[in-house]
Amino acid sequence: MKNFIALLVLLGCCAALNAQTTARRKSGPDCSGGWPTQMAFVKLKNAGLADANSVDLSKTKTERLASQPTETGVWRQVYLVTFAKKSGGSIVVIAMHDASEEECSLTDVDVYVVSQHLSAKK
Repeated sequence: MKNFIALLVLLGCCAALNAQTTARRKSGPDCSGGWPTQMAFVKLKNAGLADANSVDLSKTKTERLASQPTETGVWRQVYLVTFAKKSGGSIVVIAMHDASEEECSLTDVDVYVVSQHLSAKK
């Protein structure tokens, strides 16, 4: 009976791992907080829109919005990155780049500063 339960647990773990691996293959790597976030900050800094004194980097939030395969092993990814300003408010950008399962930094990051967000009323 113990061997049967151990086998069921092992099969369950294998199934869960396989599901995670399959889901990852379908959506590509998650580079949140890494390459797209870091490069977005560098581009904001180079443009004079932010620096380490004006932004609280510990409160930065990155959300992957889209991940689309472009060719074998390469994913075009789009992220929404929100940098909290120390003075209040935030700087919001859309960051887009190509990544692979092995490397998030296959290409440079295109950064689009969102000047205003028009949301639906709730």
